[in-house]
Order: sequence, then structure tokens, then C-alpha cells
Amino acid sequence: MASASLLPVNGDFGEFDSGGRNSSLDDRHIMDIKVRSFSSNNASLYKKRKISMEGDFSSCEIRSSLPVLSSLDYYMEPCLKDLAAREAADLGYSSRVPDFTVGRVGYGYVRFLGNTDVRWLDLDRIVKFNRHELVVYEDESSKPEVGQGLNKAAEVTLIVRVRFLSLKEGRLDDIVKKLKESTERQGARFISFDPSNGEWKFLVDHFSRFGFNEEEEDDILMDEATPVQDPVDMNGGEISDVDEETYMDPVGPELSHSLPAHLGLDPVKMQEMRMLMFQEEEEIDDFNGIPLRHKPSSGKEYIKSPLQNSAQKMSHRSSPPIARKTPLALLEYHPRSFDSDNHGILMAQQNKGMPLKKLKADGFQLDLKHETPVTGSHSCNIVDAGLFMGRSFRVGWGPNGILVHSGTAVGSSSSRSVISSVINVEKVAIDKVVRDDNNKVTKELVNFSFDAPLNLHKELNHETEEVGVGSFKLKLQKVVSNRIMLPEICRSYIDIIERQLDVPGISASARLVLMHQVMVWELIKVLFSERENSGQSKSLGADSEEDMMQETKEGPPEVDLEALPLIRRAEFSCWLQESVYHRVQEEVSSLDEFNYLKHIFLLLTGRQLDHSVELAAFKGDVRLACLLSQAGGSMMSRSDVARQLHLWRINGLDFNFIEKDRIRLFELLAGNIHSSSHDVTVDWKRFLGLLMWYQLPPDTSLPAVFQTYQDLLDNGKAPLPVPIYIDEGPIDEVMSSSTKEHFDLSYYLMLLYASGASKFGFLKTMFSAFSSTYDPLDYHMIWHQREVLESVGAFSSNDLQVLDMGLVSQLLCQGKCHWAIYVVLHMPHHDDYPYLQARLIREILFQYCESWSSQESQRQFIKELGVPLEWLNEAMAVYYNYYGDLSKALEHFLECANWQKAHTIFVTSVAHTLFLSANHSEVWKLATSMENHKSEIENWDLGAGIYISFYLIRSSLEEDNNTMSELDSLENKNDACKDFLGRLNDSVSVWGGRLPVEARVAYSKMAEEICDLLLSDISEGPSREAQLNCFDPVFSAPIPEDLRSNHLQDAVSLFTCYLSEIAS
Repeated sequence: MASASLLPVNGDFGEFDSGGRNSSLDDRHIMDIKVRSFSSNNASLYKKRKISMEGDFSSCEIRSSLPVLSSLDYYMEPCLKDLAAREAADLGYSSRVPDFTVGRVGYGYVRFLGNTDVRWLDLDRIVKFNRHELVVYEDESSKPEVGQGLNKAAEVTLIVRVRFLSLKEGRLDDIVKKLKESTERQGARFISFDPSNGEWKFLVDHFSRFGFNEEEEDDILMDEATPVQDPVDMNGGEISDVDEETYMDPVGPELSHSLPAHLGLDPVKMQEMRMLMFQEEEEIDDFNGIPLRHKPSSGKEYIKSPLQNSAQKMSHRSSPPIARKTPLALLEYHPRSFDSDNHGILMAQQNKGMPLKKLKADGFQLDLKHETPVTGSHSCNIVDAGLFMGRSFRVGWGPNGILVHSGTAVGSSSSRSVISSVINVEKVAIDKVVRDDNNKVTKELVNFSFDAPLNLHKELNHETEEVGVGSFKLKLQKVVSNRIMLPEICRSYIDIIERQLDVPGISASARLVLMHQVMVWELIKVLFSERENSGQSKSLGADSEEDMMQETKEGPPEVDLEALPLIRRAEFSCWLQESVYHRVQEEVSSLDEFNYLKHIFLLLTGRQLDHSVELAAFKGDVRLACLLSQAGGSMMSRSDVARQLHLWRINGLDFNFIEKDRIRLFELLAGNIHSSSHDVTVDWKRFLGLLMWYQLPPDTSLPAVFQTYQDLLDNGKAPLPVPIYIDEGPIDEVMSSSTKEHFDLSYYLMLLYASGASKFGFLKTMFSAFSSTYDPLDYHMIWHQREVLESVGAFSSNDLQVLDMGLVSQLLCQGKCHWAIYVVLHMPHHDDYPYLQARLIREILFQYCESWSSQESQRQFIKELGVPLEWLNEAMAVYYNYYGDLSKALEHFLECANWQKAHTIFVTSVAHTLFLSANHSEVWKLATSMENHKSEIENWDLGAGIYISFYLIRSSLEEDNNTMSELDSLENKNDACKDFLGRLNDSVSVWGGRLPVEARVAYSKMAEEICDLLLSDISEGPSREAQLNCFDPVFSAPIPEDLRSNHLQDAVSLFTCYLSEIAS
């Protein structure tokens, strides 16, 4: 994009010029405009002249013939400076400018095809960009004939403000169809529409007006009131007095929560809403002194937020600002509809006494259909959170990794200011590893990513450590192995990954990471495995690493112990060749067949000596082939080549007569790897290979090789060992980490081998997700690598809980709670956090109870892990209690020995239901199961103890031969019933509102039955007084009033008889 407008500043010129135009919408929104302050005299000179060019041009005629363009947000290509310079160099250039372009920032641009005569054109008057339209020669009387001036064929690009949700909802095809229809209706030819930046391109034969009418804008779902870039921002914060009618100088800070600007709202409606909610606040004027509600607004003008204007106005007042009233309660909430023309948001409650009106039974909801990474917005869910929820609104996590907040992600590159009125709903993409190229979760990927590796891990040898957690015991596990078994373990993990690579639909980035994991397991095998030696030693006299590798593969395992470092070096050399083979082949395939010397050099970077020698011999370069056959061999041959190069230099040989690539090969054969690769880009693995193969002696140990590379890296003389997804990109995923902080896992393995477990200090960085994958939440394979390395004694650590919890989170996201608990039990015990594993397991059991309890296989697996059954039952009890299945909740509370909670549920929810349904055996079983622990239960005698007492008293009253000797007389029966009925009354008082009506009915039934049984034996009383005393507890019993009246009549009759007997 170019902008041509020159300002004279004290004899100098400050230029508006942003270089070439870019096709990206975002690039056109960003202009590097530098404006120097100038005096009022220079300002008036600018207004009179409009343009002034830097330096002295050839003549006044050139300056006067150039076009005029003074608007700040307009630009043209070529810019005025370039146009003047070309005119001075080529007289008449302005009359035949090719592909002349005029544009406006944020609106679009027009490119006039062919050569265009731009002399004496007043572009400010001729070309006008408005919202979604372009007008060239608005005044028909001044329009030239077709083909003359700017009334000619051109390519027009307009920036269309299409709502983001419209594209999300699959309406893209419909929008493109309507754009084509609009283009053809105006006599133009449609070219394309790019939804990523909103560019609508079409061809015109001549000009009048092209763009949308109001009906088309509404039909295509345009954003309303989208502001163009603030000229203040475009000027880098400085203000010019150019175009005063269009832009006024704002004073005061710009509000970051400007609702109309950020929410796409109509300022007039926003003002009406403000007047409704703050009725007594004084009227806010805009910066021109005109009341805002009377100021006309247009969607095609630069719109300033009324809230922003009010803040600017307030900054001018000398008196203290009037305090805002607390907003009235909301009457209704209308979520903004993207398919409707109704843009109302809130209605205020006019009368404080009016009840709140709820529009929908399900309340306020946000769309959660799509899943997005944490660095991107879920969707445009916009509402004023402060007005809608008030102080109750908080930022927090929801289920399954959903985050609701009103800010931006940490480290986000978005330049959008944080505003409190935008609610972001995001879902952490924690399951990328099991999604295919179509973003669908597949069972095969789930199996190969989690189930298969963990099953393999479970089959390895383990040792257990019992840890006390209160009265319970946890069995912490740890994998134990040895370095002799390491190759077999690595091979098993590689088989799983290779089967995963065969799953169809894997994305290219995921495939790259999987192939890298295969090479990491191979490297672990090479660096940390050991050979089984039967005691017979055999000296290896191989001359090269390749011969040594062949003999170790074909021959017996008995080798000389002194040769083991050389064997490991040979194995590492083969691993390095295999790692870089595909990179070498890719670069070789891009070369032409005539550049065989560069071809040979690339082959040498991958140590493909056979191919390089064959190629040199095939090209007839026999001497070079002989030298190549000794590449990386003895130090004597390297010194000979180095001495020859030195002799050539001291003797003044002109190297210009020798091919540059041949000199490069000689330098490499001499061991000068920096000289041979100073202008060639080589990745870090090939550089390490060049260092080991051609510079260092062939008997250098691997630790020495790695240390040499580390020293060169520290001095900036070696390429950074960046992770594979950066080194062998491109990767579509946006990276949020610095490559200077995270290196490749292979590099850390080399450092671990070189330094040993005691001196290695990069464990946390080594086992971060970024060292092996672009997904910051993927720990599924690196956890296994840590476990295997630790099991063979490569290192020991108890502070890698982040790695463990990363895998636990992934497993829980897939509903694999049993494996998550399995991983937690493999977390090493830490003295500072002795109950860490117990707390994690209980949290998993409680939060994901529905998942593991519904699958018998998971529940059985968790039991086999040694997790206390009480924890499982407690989690299930809380789950069933939450969902109202109180019978099952009681059962599990009894199983987990939570006697108090079980007793409460029994008394308030379960017992009366069973009693009224005559299921007395179940009531007796449940009550007696808690009786042995009644000392731990509060109000036992007024709860479950009542039911036990009822059954015992009823049984004793019903039987002729009493089972309890204390009830063999009427007085004892009366005392027992009186005590029981008194406890019933006390129970009602103690439990109060927690007892439902049904429980009170059950109490009444028990009291009624006991009273009937007591009064049925009243004739056995030794005296009338004893008989009359039996009615005392009956009158205070919780029984219906009609029954109480009947018993009262019986008591009166008995008393009458008693008086008669006394009188007689």
C-alpha cells in the first residue's frame, strides 16, 4: 500500500509513505505514517498547496502536473515521490502510468488496467470510497468519455464487513452467490471473494457507482457501525489539522470498553438505553456541543462511541463529575440475533416494584457447538457482562475444559484491546492427539495413543510401596527394568506408533510428530541400552563404524568391553544417518542434474559415502571419488587435504578458477566444517553429523562429541537444536512458545547421556510437551519415555508432577478414569506432599463418578489397583445423593462407613418410605446395620433407634410370652410405651423441617399401633388407677385428633366405672 502526501516541516518534508500495497486486509489496516509537528504558517501553506515533494524536481511543470491526493486515509500507487522521480527520469511518464491504483484504508482499492493518464487529476474529488461502495466521478457533468481519464476498465476491491458467525454457520456459499448477483446486476464481472479478509473483487468497464444498497447489506449480514482505523492511531498518536471537517481532535483517553465500537451497536439505540437506565443523569453532549441524540448517524461515517465522547467531555469539566446511579435491574435480555434486524439489547425496569421477567426457562446460554484451542475465540458471544450479571459475573472453568472469561489469552498476538463487554467462551483443545485431519475423534487413535501404550506399561515389572493415608493404605507403583531389556521395551513402543501411522486420516503435522517419536525411542535404545555378555570377550578390529555395526548384528553378543563405546558410537552414527536421510533426499531432489558437486556435498551431510563416490565416478571425477572414499577416515588423510589447501593459499593460487562447490568439498574433507558450510543452511542434526564424522577424530567418544557441539552452540557457532515441528515444518498450528526456551527432545537425551543423571539439570524442560510436539497439552508419549528412562536408572526425579498431571488431564478428557488413577499411582512419593496421590484419586473418583461407575471394567480395574473400596463407595454415595437417588446413596454411605451421613439420609428420606410400604424387614436391616456404630452417630436414639425400639416394643406387646422380662407387667409396658412415645415427640422437634410429611405420617402410624397394643392389655391391670395411667402417654402421642378423641372417651368411660366402684 502506498500513500502520497507530503508535509513541509521547517524546510524539510515529512512523507506519508508505507511502501507497496499488500493483498491482506490486516496489512492495509496498518500504516506507518510519521507526521512531524509544524507551525500554523506551514499548516495554512499545506492547505493551499495540497502537496509538496521532497527535494527539488526538474521543473515547476512536473510539480503542477502531478495528481492531488491529500486525504489522510487515502493512498495511491505509485506514490507521489515515486511518480515525480519517474516523471523526471522519463518525461511524460505521468501520462502512461501502468496499473495506477487508488485506495482507502479499511474500505478497498481500485486498480486501473493498462496505462492511465494521471496528470492534473484531483483524486480527492474524483475517487470516493464509502462503506461497501466506490464512486468515481460523482459529478456526472465532469465525467469524461469512456476510456478517458479514470473512466476506464478497472479491477475494484471492496472490503466487505461480513459477520463472523455468518461464515461459521455455513452461509459462505450463499454470500458468494449474492455477491455475484449484485456484481452482475451492476454490469460488472465477479472475480472472487476471500472470507478471511473480506475482499470482494470484480471487473468494471467504466465507472459510476459500484457497491451495495441498504437492502443488500442487510441481506448479506454485514456488521453494523464498523469503524475505520482511527486517524490518531494511523499517525502514531500525533494529530494533524488536515480534514478538520471529517475528523475532530479528540481530547482525553479513549475508553477501552466502548460498547458501540466493539459490539457493533447503533449509537442512537445505545444512547436511548442509557437514558432509560440513567434517567436523572444530565444529558451528555458530544464534542461538537450538539446533544448526541439529535446528531444524525450513518453507517458509512466514522462513528465515535457515545461513551467515549462522554468521557472526553467529562475531562473538560472543572466541576466534579456527577456520580453514576446504580443501574436499574434488568427487565428483559435479548441476545443479539445475527439473523434479525432487531438489535435491541436491554430494557430497563421502569418500576422498582415490578417483578423480574424471565424470558426463557433455560436462562442465559452461550453457543458451545464448536471446539477451539485456548488461543482462539470460541465465537462472538457478546453481551455487557456487567449489566447482565452485575457483580455475580466471574471468570472460571466449566466442564470438559470450557473456559469463560472476558479477556484475552496470555501470550495472544491479537492487537484487539481487552474490553469487559465481550464474553469469550473457549474450549481447551486437550484431545488433539486423537483427532484426524477432519477434526474427528477416532477410536483407533484413542487406542493407540492411550490404551495400547498404557497396557504395555502395565505389563512391565513393577514394585509397590504402601503409603498410609489415615486408616487406609495406598499402593504406589514404580516400573523397574534394566538396560538389557531396554531394546525390547523400545521396540514394543515403536510397534504401537507404527500401527498408529497406518490409521487413515492422520494430519501431516501429527504424522511428523509420530515419526519423530519413533526416532526418539530408537535414540533411547542406542544411548541407554546395554549388551548381555556371557563372559567370553572378543576384540573387534573393524576399520569403520559400518563394518563394526555389521559384525555386531551378525556375530555373537560377546564383545570386548573396551569396544563398547565404539559400538555405541557406531549405532548412534547409524541413527543420525537415518534421522537426516529424508532431509538429504528432499534437498537433492530439488537440484538440477548438472550441479553434481553440490549433490555430492548434500550426500556427505547425511554420510551417504557410497552414493557420493558412485556419483563422482559416474561423472568422470575419479580423483574426487578417491578422496571421497576416505572421507571421515583417518586423521592423516584429513591433514593431507588441509595441508594441500594451505599450500595453495600461501602460494597465491587463484581459487576463482576452481568451482566453489569443489572447494567446499575439499574443506569438508579437511575437517573444516564451518568453512564448508558457511553459506549453506544445515539443520542441527546434520551439523552434529558433520562435526562427528569429518572434524573430530573417529575414536572420539559420544560424550565428547555432544560436549563439543554444546560448546559451539553456546558460542553461537552451531544451529539451535529446535524441536522437530519447527525444524521440519511447516506446521499450521500457531506456536506460543519461544524456540530459545525449548529444544528438541533428542538433544536433551544426548545431554542426559553425556552428563549423567547426577549433573543433568534440564529435566523439566526436557519433559515439557514443546520438546516433542506442537501441542502444549499432549503428554501421552513423553510420559512413557520418562517412565522407561527412570526405570533403567538414567535419572531420578520426584518433581515432574506437571508431566503426570498433563497425561491425567488427557485421560480424563477421554473418560478413561481408571488409567488416570493408574498414572497417579505412579507419581513418586514426596515428603512435602505425602497425601498428594490420595487427594488426586479422590478428586477423580468424585468428579468423574458417572463415567467410571457406569462401566464395570473400569470399576474392577480401579479395585485391582488397590484403591480403598470406601473411597469408591463414598464417591458413588455423593453422586447418587446429588441426583436424588437416596436409596442408593444410603447403601453406599453404609459401605463407606459414613455413619452420620447414612443415618441422616435414613431418617429423613428412606426409612418412612419403606415403613409406609410395609417393607419392615428392610427398615430393620438398615437400622441394625448402624446400631453397632451408634456412638458415632448424633441423635441416634431420636433417629434410627426409634425404628428399632418400635419393632422391639411391638414384638413384646404382641406375644403372650414376653421376650423381655421388664415388660411382664402393665406398669412396665406403660413405662416403655411412654418412653417411646416421648422420643417420637422429641424426634419431631430435633429433626424439624428436615422430616417430610411422609416421615411424620410414619411416626403417627407407629404411635397409633403402640397405643392400640398398650390399651388392648389394659384389663390386665391390677387396679383402676394403673389402668387409667396407661392413657397418659396416649394423650401426648403424635396421633390424629380423631383417634385421640376416641381414646379420651374410653378413658372417661373407665373413669366413670372407677367412680361407680368407689361409690358402691
